[in-house]
Amino acid sequence: MNIHFQLNEVTKKLPKHLHKFVVKQPYDEYTAQNQAVWRYVMRMNVDYLSKVAHKSYIKGLEKTGISVENIPYMEGMNRILKEIGWAAVSVDGFIPPNAFMEFQAYNVLVIASDMRTINHIEYTPAPDIIHEAAGHAPIIANPEYAEYLRRFGEIGSKAISSSKDYEMYEAIRLLSILKEDPNSTENEIQEAQAKVEFLQDNMGELSEMAQIRNLHWWTVEYGLIGNLDSPKIYGAGLLSSIGESAWCMRKEVKKVTYSIDAANVNFDITKPQPQLFVTPDFAYLSLVLNEFANTMALRTGGLKGVQKLIKSKNLGTVELTTGIQISGVFTNVIKHKNNKVAYFQTTGPTALANRDKELIGHGITTHPNGFGSPVGKLKGINLPIEDMSPRDLKAYGIYEGEQMNLEFESGVVVKGTAITGTRDLRGKILIISLKECTVTYKDKVLFKPEWGIYDMAIGKELVSAYSGSADVTSFENLGKVSETKTHKINYSEEEQNLYKLYAEVRVYREENNTTEEKIKTIFNQLKTNFPLDWLLSLELFELALQKEFSIQFEILKHLEKLQENTAFKKLIENGLNLLNVNQYQS
Repeated sequence: MNIHFQLNEVTKKLPKHLHKFVVKQPYDEYTAQNQAVWRYVMRMNVDYLSKVAHKSYIKGLEKTGISVENIPYMEGMNRILKEIGWAAVSVDGFIPPNAFMEFQAYNVLVIASDMRTINHIEYTPAPDIIHEAAGHAPIIANPEYAEYLRRFGEIGSKAISSSKDYEMYEAIRLLSILKEDPNSTENEIQEAQAKVEFLQDNMGELSEMAQIRNLHWWTVEYGLIGNLDSPKIYGAGLLSSIGESAWCMRKEVKKVTYSIDAANVNFDITKPQPQLFVTPDFAYLSLVLNEFANTMALRTGGLKGVQKLIKSKNLGTVELTTGIQISGVFTNVIKHKNNKVAYFQTTGPTALANRDKELIGHGITTHPNGFGSPVGKLKGINLPIEDMSPRDLKAYGIYEGEQMNLEFESGVVVKGTAITGTRDLRGKILIISLKECTVTYKDKVLFKPEWGIYDMAIGKELVSAYSGSADVTSFENLGKVSETKTHKINYSEEEQNLYKLYAEVRVYREENNTTEEKIKTIFNQLKTNFPLDWLLSLELFELALQKEFSIQFEILKHLEKLQENTAFKKLIENGLNLLNVNQYQS
């Protein structure tokens, strides 16, 4: 398989099924205006967030190699991130939640590498490189938080989704793409918004994935830390939004003590958040995560666990008390008394594993049409099969070549001739294989002799159920890449001419080599052809101010005139404040 992204000590550990989500960072597609937007947002953030963000943020920017002046190259970030045991890869917008979490479990940040447009400079509904690189990356330099993020990915990737979750993911992905694209029509956006709102109102009971996504949102994305009266920011959504980082500190935004209750608080990704959760410290995040994990089928198993997998209609895994793991799409479960599992059934390709490693001879080629097995103890025998010694097995007729008639307490009956058994390294029996086998439950036939060899998984209880495969190599096509792609913006000739002016000014600044005449020439073009572009005017003013050119006063008057447009007022004011300019005394 050709690797289409850079491998290093961290990314080389990624399982192959995650590779398909990684794309090449489109660095050449960033316009000079994109670079100016990055610089503006980062300068605002560093100035403001140094006062209100968790102390790890500013230090983390340096540690992760993120520059205020330039959109970061992924390769450059990775050279520095590897020093703290992490890496970053570029992806196309939102990726499915399970995949997102799994990347985190391998200490890999997924970075949606598109860049927000100037129209969404304060807040973008779509994930972009400001949000991902300048929001997520700096805080992972804090070891306690980095471990929380890794552990969250590890647990979150096992959360079971409902069939509606993927539909919601696709709807939100489309809406965010349309909202970020300046060429989208109002009708397209309204239709996509209506679909998201409809799904939000009709999700039914929240799945594990929906709940853990809520926890992720209220911590990793929009978390506050400290006390309720004067918290600090650590969530990437706040750290990357110059609008929301200021808004969230106001009294209008309700502050709530973080707890497991946040799992049931939904969010709207397209709007600023009306309330936020405050954790006392990063260690507390891990305590709540563990508390939630204790409620998941991953740790509780049982009948409810299998039922969640059936409802999800996606690949999942169950584990029995012996440690045997069965991975496939679960379609049926027979209930025994006290809500125990009597029998479970998958349909389609199924793989068996132990300790997350596929058992030899029990991959999807051996079990292409599904797998079923009873769970529990035999009727009238107090000793479970898994605890039987070779002598016990022989005494109860469970022996190679013997014709067996095994009746379980649940009423499931297995009749056939034992061929062999599969044991783990400790000698515990995991599978009993039978020929000429019939499996029945009451009047229902669950397995017929003509179907071939029957492999019966051994275990007195079903102790775990979770999303995905036990062995990540068992299913080649694990995970699905969305067919809805992020829109590549088509720029008009007029826009391209504007970006050329941005590029000229960028060169003047970087080379520290310009003249008043050059500034004046670009300013006149700007006023004539692009009278509403405030950001380049601000950059021209910055250069003129530094060089003490007299044109600065004319540019300042132009900026003050632009401030009459309420959409630009605060943005220009913030930019001038950063330059320590009182525009009303010009």
